[in-house]
Amino acid sequence: MQLTFLGTSSGVPTRSRNVSSIAVKLPQRAEVWLWDCGEGTQHQLLRSDIRIGQIRRIFITHLHGDHIFGLAGLLASCSMAGTVQQMDIYGPNGLKGYLDACLRYSETRLAYPLRVRVVEPGVVFEDDEFAVTCAPLKHRVTAFGYRLVQKDRPGHFDAAQAQALGIPSGPLYGKLKRGETLTLPDGRQINGKQLCGAPRPGLKAVYCTDTIYCESAVELAQGADVLIHEATFAHGDAEMAYQRLHSTSTMAAQVALAAEVRQLILTHFSPRYAPGNPVQLSDLLTEAQCIFPNTLLAHDFLTYTMTETPVAQ
Repeated sequence: MQLTFLGTSSGVPTRSRNVSSIAVKLPQRAEVWLWDCGEGTQHQLLRSDIRIGQIRRIFITHLHGDHIFGLAGLLASCSMAGTVQQMDIYGPNGLKGYLDACLRYSETRLAYPLRVRVVEPGVVFEDDEFAVTCAPLKHRVTAFGYRLVQKDRPGHFDAAQAQALGIPSGPLYGKLKRGETLTLPDGRQINGKQLCGAPRPGLKAVYCTDTIYCESAVELAQGADVLIHEATFAHGDAEMAYQRLHSTSTMAAQVALAAEVRQLILTHFSPRYAPGNPVQLSDLLTEAQCIFPNTLLAHDFLTYTMTETPVAQ
């Protein structure tokens, strides 16, 4: 699973940071899901290695403009490209009305089916490989965090043992990898589970923004491989964070620590920490790392590969 940060600023874009959007490239699928879609997201996509024709689902956290103003333009471009077969968008109540108005008043007609689904706490999507759940966050408007879970995968297949048993390579190996029991021409029955190691736990990624520190974020992030959490303000600006219901760097780190995640990635930074100002983003990173050392600072086009040994580029 690969995460590409398309925008890491809060409220408004800056010279070096666009507003919120993250692309999630799914393993073994030519498919991309988006978390949020702020203004300019499609321009960021053009500067990345992600094709808009790969986008299949979009999950919106809340209806503030810096998280949704890019939606209508992206949907229209997807239609003109002619490569999108269907799009599903998930988000709070009111999202469908917003999109209907954008498309109606701009006289935009999409060349593919668009389904907008209102989310409630719990499972919002599930198939054979992935499940997405959401939980309420604490912000000035209705907001949700999302948890993407890759379901457990079969253990590593012991091809050498299969060869020693005289099983010819080919389609039979695929069935054995899936744990099926086969009857060979000589009458022997082979249980595929005996040729596979222990199931490999699926990867888990959690996205929490916009929110102040809240227990539901801790519960949603529990045991995640990666937690992407907003850090709009530095610890010294905590009063402002409380007033605006956003998180500080230390609040994000406290969520990561309490949830026992493997990796914390901070995003959604206030433009007030631009270069030349007294407090820099590097200070926010230091504050967070004092509480949760395994913390990264996101930047636009950061690509983080989720594997058993995660790699950031």
